[in-house]
Amino acid sequence: MTKTIGYRDWRWQALWWHHFFLLWSTINGQTRYSIPEELKQGSVVGNLAKDLGLGLSEIFDRKLRVASEAGKQYFSVDAGKGELLVNDRIDREALCGQSASCVLPLQVVIEDPLQLFRVEVEIQDMNDNAPSFPSNDVTLEIAESTSVGVRFPLESAIDPDVGSNSLKSYTLSKDDCFNIRIKEVAGGRKVPELVLAKVLDREKKSVHKLLLTALDGGSPVRSGTSQISITVLDNNDNVPTFDKTLYKVSVAENAEEGAIIVQTKATDIDDGQNSEIEYFFGAHTPESILSLFTIDHESGTVLLKGKLDFESAANYELDISAKDKGNPRMEGHCTVHVEVLDVNDNAPEIILTSHPKPVREDSPNNTVVALLSARDLDSGENGKISLHLPKGSPFALKSSFSQNYALVTSGALDRESVSQYDIEVTATDSGSPPLSSKKMIPVSITDVNDNPPVFSQRSYNVYLKENGVPGSILYSVSASDLDFGENAKVSYSILDSRVQDVSVSSYVYINSDNGSIYSMHSFDYEKLKVFQIQVQAKDQGSPSLSSNATVHVFILDQNDNAPAVIYPSSAALGSLSHQRMPRSAKAGHLVTKVTAVDADSGHNAWISYKLAEATDASLFTVNRYTGEVRTKRAVSEQDDSSQRLLIEVRDDGEPVQSATVAVSILLEDALHEPILDLRQKASEPSKKTGRITLYLILSLASVSVLSLLTFLILAVKCIRSSRSSGSCCTRRSDCDDYKNPNRNLQIQLNTDGPIKYVEVLGGDMLSQSQSFRSCMSPMSEYSDFTLIKPSSTTDFKEVISVLDASLPDSTWTFESQQVS
Repeated sequence: MTKTIGYRDWRWQALWWHHFFLLWSTINGQTRYSIPEELKQGSVVGNLAKDLGLGLSEIFDRKLRVASEAGKQYFSVDAGKGELLVNDRIDREALCGQSASCVLPLQVVIEDPLQLFRVEVEIQDMNDNAPSFPSNDVTLEIAESTSVGVRFPLESAIDPDVGSNSLKSYTLSKDDCFNIRIKEVAGGRKVPELVLAKVLDREKKSVHKLLLTALDGGSPVRSGTSQISITVLDNNDNVPTFDKTLYKVSVAENAEEGAIIVQTKATDIDDGQNSEIEYFFGAHTPESILSLFTIDHESGTVLLKGKLDFESAANYELDISAKDKGNPRMEGHCTVHVEVLDVNDNAPEIILTSHPKPVREDSPNNTVVALLSARDLDSGENGKISLHLPKGSPFALKSSFSQNYALVTSGALDRESVSQYDIEVTATDSGSPPLSSKKMIPVSITDVNDNPPVFSQRSYNVYLKENGVPGSILYSVSASDLDFGENAKVSYSILDSRVQDVSVSSYVYINSDNGSIYSMHSFDYEKLKVFQIQVQAKDQGSPSLSSNATVHVFILDQNDNAPAVIYPSSAALGSLSHQRMPRSAKAGHLVTKVTAVDADSGHNAWISYKLAEATDASLFTVNRYTGEVRTKRAVSEQDDSSQRLLIEVRDDGEPVQSATVAVSILLEDALHEPILDLRQKASEPSKKTGRITLYLILSLASVSVLSLLTFLILAVKCIRSSRSSGSCCTRRSDCDDYKNPNRNLQIQLNTDGPIKYVEVLGGDMLSQSQSFRSCMSPMSEYSDFTLIKPSSTTDFKEVISVLDASLPDSTWTFESQQVS
């Protein structure tokens, strides 16, 4: 029999421990501390980490925090030691008033996973308050005919402390006619009453001065005093008497204003005016009662004046005074105890203990999303609460303890279908009729990084004028990411590449936040016409994903180069050009030819010539397009032998750029030696014709060789450029504009005038042109030429130096070459 009982006990203990651990896994236990009030800030309450079974590292890693239901944060946690510390001054009387027990409930929350612990801190009272009277001076009027033993209620002293530290006793200074008696009323409150111990005799002593002292039970004892001045009056020697010394009444908290609370009744056995009674609230009735209740002075009916609230105060003590109209006025007193009855007038309140955290879409069931609690200020059945979620929600509420709940996942989540849930939690009380409230809890669903950024375009074409301001914006690219949060944050960068053997980062840089591309310096069309940038958009996910886009930058030409004169050579070098011509020259005689080039392209490189100034403007004319200087009429004997021309060379750009050439022409009367030779050889026409034919053949051969060399140089340059920088006129992959069939080469041959040259022009629809110009000496016997390179500003002084080596001296004339 003993063994059977032991076996059953063992089974019972095992079952008890099983249920205990199940309950602990939800509630996580409660811890209670007890401390005195008014502890210094930083005082240790207890080792919270040790009592909760947590390691010191878990305090920081799991983000332990303490929340006070009192609203103010009176406590904090030392993360280094795990101790619960006093964070602010704690005044028990301010927190709990006259309540016998003062407990501060704390909620300790830790994360990963979310757990909630309840900690209670009991605040013990200290004797830090002395009793005090509402008034330090009290005046009473007592008729000398007042009978011995009549009691006069005095105002009670107030001591915020409780227990043994609260108000204990009163003492009265020595007086033959009066002594003190303590009366306990409802709620244990001690009211001092002044008792008449001996018949008063106004003629012997009209005023009595008494000192009332209130003592508490603390150690050391604290006290407070009030001075009582008693004036002895004659006549009216009966006080009004209430039919009850204590009235008890109950009233619902939703009673309307003007409702009758109680009807008090007092009588006075005196006659006449001494028996007429008026009713008042006690002289020391607090303002909180006067704002809620009023009394009819004639009938003694107590009426409701304000709005009652059971949750603020459950009962009230009213001191009623009945005074007759005698002289001196006599008064009687009674107490009305008003009990407020609770009604279901407060809806439940839902409180988020911890804010909801984002949930991954692959989170398993029962993943804790948020912690919440519910409370109802009503009591009894009116304060019982139940919580509900909408049907079909992939979330559920898991109860823990004392109206605390955990919001957990209960179904599959799919961010692509729903990225955020607004969970409506409904709290309903058990009152009649029931009241309810709702709270929306937003829960975000986080995604994995499975979408790379996508540019709005795979490639961009940007057209940029040359000579722009460094730091100006070229273009803004944009990419979007379908992911969320950090996975959708896109940063931009430029992939390293080479432009003319220089890193592209030397030309441009990009704002990593918004994709705006800025120039590092101004661009020169004559040096760089087109280049491309590889932009990468990269998200912040782990691992990060990226995509690329190509930005083609086309530099647009601006008219930033003035025409440069390459012939006459002396004029190109800045000095005066000297030319000679015979006075026998007829109209249309070619004097010289001004040749200029412009490093710009398109309309900006179209050059025109104009005679700006002349000694005799009627004698010479300048061809607008070729720059040939010819005579407009035959030279006369009256013309000055020295003529000076100022020729202006202008391009077709906006604004117009120009240069000037000064030419000095000397008119001579006789022909030079070559002309005499011509006359002497006039008898040999066949020999002269043969020499001219030879000149023409040599000129054509030179032009052919020059054209072939030009094409070879172009091909070699394109091959080298494509290997080094990846951009050339023959490249087709980077820009579709190069596939334009309208792109062609034009060869212009000019053998007229003192300068013979051939131009090889390449153009396309974008007006991106290149000009290769070969200049040969006026003497066809020579094959010297100069190649003027495209896309760069030519150093024309070097060109002139080459031309000077092949040109004759200043005495040379076009006619002399024709003769020779």
